[in-house]
Amino acid sequence: MAQGSFSNKWVAVAVLLATASMLGLSFAAVPLYRLFCARTGFAGTTQVAHVAPTTRGKRQVIVRFDTNVGAGLAWRFEPEIAQVTLLTGQTATVFFKVTNLTDQETAARAVYNVSPGQSGAYFDKISCFCFNTQHLGPHQMAEMPVVFFLDPALEKDETMNGIDEITLSYTFYSADASKQTAAGENGSKNRL
Repeated sequence: MAQGSFSNKWVAVAVLLATASMLGLSFAAVPLYRLFCARTGFAGTTQVAHVAPTTRGKRQVIVRFDTNVGAGLAWRFEPEIAQVTLLTGQTATVFFKVTNLTDQETAARAVYNVSPGQSGAYFDKISCFCFNTQHLGPHQMAEMPVVFFLDPALEKDETMNGIDEITLSYTFYSADASKQTAAGENGSKNRL
């Protein structure tokens, strides 16, 4: 009987460890998925670059811009130009106009992706308003730049053959400044 209760304790410990491991993995799933997307460009996730490339490719690609505003956010948001044509490895700076249509300060964060999805692995942003929460005062209008390039390595990727247009899409969603600060923005507001 003593041996049976000993094995029951080990089974209970094993079940608890397995449960704790699964719970831990479930909390890690979202950050791990984001990391996977950021590293591979999966699902149209763009890359972050710290410097512009030193070489240019030979292929021209049209980059179109799509802007949206989520429900409940009274902002107007649009690109200053509808598209640019650039060579791979060429750095481009594009401005977007955003206007707060309310009588109070509001905050929002832009979510972004590119399509087709496989192009995300080659779409590199050096600077982007989408990296931080944006705050606009009552009826304030601001111009926000995005500095990006297309990695010349896309010319060697067979899945990019025949793709001559990429769409960069942004959607601003309302953000609560106190929640964003608690999430790790070091308490600083990015004023436009």
